[in-house]
Amino acid sequence: MREESPAPEKEGQSGNFIHTLIEKDLAPGGRFEGKRVHTRFPPEPNGYLHIGHAKAVCIDFGTAEKFGGLCNLRMDDTNPTRENEEYVDAIKEDIRWLGFSWGDRFFYASDYFPKMYELAEDLIRRG
Repeated sequence: MREESPAPEKEGQSGNFIHTLIEKDLAPGGRFEGKRVHTRFPPEPNGYLHIGHAKAVCIDFGTAEKFGGLCNLRMDDTNPTRENEEYVDAIKEDIRWLGFSWGDRFFYASDYFPKMYELAEDLIRRG
């Protein structure tokens, strides 16, 4: 059985359903008119990136780039016994190799732990 070729893209449409939804949201009268796209790539620094990560990097960084937005590189360092700075360095190198940059948008999830703890305590107090 032969697969049908996709219909040609109409001018002004990207052919990517994610981009189409974002274009609609950012358009005049859209839900996020005047806002900036902001994505994040949150790998766990407990191993090297694989092909699935590469796809996510391209979607996250590529979408931010396409729409003039920002992409955070946030290490999801929630399991300190398995994490290693070697993996952090390798992840950064791989993202650069894929052609992307996070600029000054590099973070660790653990940077937010004190604030998350404070918010959790507040929720407990409120019942």
